[in-house]
Amino acid sequence: MAAAAFYDLEGTLVSTNLVHTLNFYSRNQQGLWKSLKKTTATVMSLPLFAVTDQYSRKVFNDLFFKRYKGESQDRLRYFAEELFEEVLKPAVFPGAFELIEKSRSLGLRQIVVTGALDMSVEPLMRYLGITDYACNRLEFVNGVATGRLLPPVLAAATKASWIRNFAEREGISLSESFAYSDSMSDLPMLSIVGHPAAVNPDMRLRQTALHHDWPVLNLK
Repeated sequence: MAAAAFYDLEGTLVSTNLVHTLNFYSRNQQGLWKSLKKTTATVMSLPLFAVTDQYSRKVFNDLFFKRYKGESQDRLRYFAEELFEEVLKPAVFPGAFELIEKSRSLGLRQIVVTGALDMSVEPLMRYLGITDYACNRLEFVNGVATGRLLPPVLAAATKASWIRNFAEREGISLSESFAYSDSMSDLPMLSIVGHPAAVNPDMRLRQTALHHDWPVLNLK
């Protein structure tokens, strides 16, 4: 059977997070007052986002993506390339390309599984040369975001479920596959492959990786 390398994105291959993307879109709202109001609201919510992310990734997603309510789908897509050039491209970790190329040289299929939004990730995936990826998707009604995500919502255990289903469908051996993440929330994803690795890990994941004798990588 074939094998693959599964990557988390934000914090693993790039130094940005979901808040940076939301903040970019907020700054590019039509109208100075609307932009300032939305950016201020995002900044004020940072402590709440941090607390809920530690408590539950599902609760974090429910709160965080409500900030997109009322956004135009066309406008979000229009600014995706600019977001890539200004925010995402400069944030790619120096070691990211080396890790991906080394993984390719082993014949591994390259797959990103991220909680980021599909429209913001697409240009970055082209830049990294990765064609297989799974992202979160906003729900739109008449071209306007409702503030909800379409299922499956990729976070924590849901990422692991998506990987299992993908591997079964594509004939990929998980015992021969690799997974990379920086966050303890991705422990389910790391635990289902034969070769997990902590990349730029948070403290809890670092401790877990050391306990299980997993590789700890620094791509910064």
